[in-house]
Amino acid sequence: MCGSRSTITENPPSSSHCLSMATLSFNSTRIKSPSRQSHKPFSKSHFSTKPNNVPFLFPSKTHPQLHHFKPNSISESSVSVPEEAFDDAEEDDPTSELSYLDSETDPSSVTEWELDFCSRPILDIRGKKIWELVVCDSSLSLQYTKYFPNNVINSVTLKDAMETISEDLGVPLPEKVRFFRSQMQTIITKSCKELGIKPVPSKRCLSLLLWLEERYETIYMRHPGFQKGSKPLLALDNPFPVELPENLFGEKWAFVQLPFSAIREEISSLDERFVFGAGLDLDLLGIEVDDNTLIPGLAVASSRAKPLAAWMNGLEVCSVEADTSRGCLILSVGISTRYVYATYKKTPTTTSEAEAWEAAKKACGGLHFLAIQEDLDSDDCVGFWLLLDLPPPPV
Repeated sequence: MCGSRSTITENPPSSSHCLSMATLSFNSTRIKSPSRQSHKPFSKSHFSTKPNNVPFLFPSKTHPQLHHFKPNSISESSVSVPEEAFDDAEEDDPTSELSYLDSETDPSSVTEWELDFCSRPILDIRGKKIWELVVCDSSLSLQYTKYFPNNVINSVTLKDAMETISEDLGVPLPEKVRFFRSQMQTIITKSCKELGIKPVPSKRCLSLLLWLEERYETIYMRHPGFQKGSKPLLALDNPFPVELPENLFGEKWAFVQLPFSAIREEISSLDERFVFGAGLDLDLLGIEVDDNTLIPGLAVASSRAKPLAAWMNGLEVCSVEADTSRGCLILSVGISTRYVYATYKKTPTTTSEAEAWEAAKKACGGLHFLAIQEDLDSDDCVGFWLLLDLPPPPV
């Protein structure tokens, strides 16, 4: 893989090789107020991503293992928004709606929207839950919110609202609309198709997810109809993982790590090198990580790496999880699909490695990556996805 290489060492926590603290806080300065408009493996174990095809092989002692992380070498990250960011927002009317396009943004450049259409923990004068449409783009250059009574929730209402956004803000209808609630898939898909828009079920709506979390604290909780303790009407799915399709099989995998500086280089070169994959707007997400901080990832090797990366590129890859209870890795894609990406024989060593990898991911605020290569020792990758494991929104 491109970028500088780094390995976990036996150095004590005070060593410069230990993980630096990573913080994740939503960059709320982009939110407008309604009233204003080279890697080395942690463990170079050889697994097959096709379950039970190749047995687990203990890593050679010449390769450092992930479980060499010491608990006190990992600093817990904070997921919060600075209080000062809300000083002005406290004066906003929580019942107001928002229709905003950044004046410096070329309207024709906003080709993809992120959309949520769901009830909120707010009651109207009839005692019924209010619904809200929230739309943005990944950079928050476009922001739109509108409340609806619960008796007009259908594809026609949504279709009309999307046309209104286009007309009011002077932007063309998008090419794609991403959404993360499976329960709304029928309504959203029908509305989009009638407008010639491609609906994309995906949890990679990170700007939208973080904005909803911010709105919960600054808008919904201050609304006069707010119902404290109200649970989301449409909770996110977390289904049992299923068998991986054959076209997604790899041949070997390893827990790996890259310095944050190398991660940024990989992301910036995706387009230049025509590599499959996806990055994240780290500035918007407010991710502050020292360049030397080691970001955990998963490297997958395959003799058919390019076709594999091409298939993965159409899946809306969301996250990778080490499930120590099942002895497997879980790949989450789309909005409600979870695959058993690889299995391994559960031993104290493998369990320790998986737990340490998850701990490293948590220390980085959920930031991790997936790389697809022709060989685990290669300096190049043909697919690279920067991923962020976020908790579900409070609404």
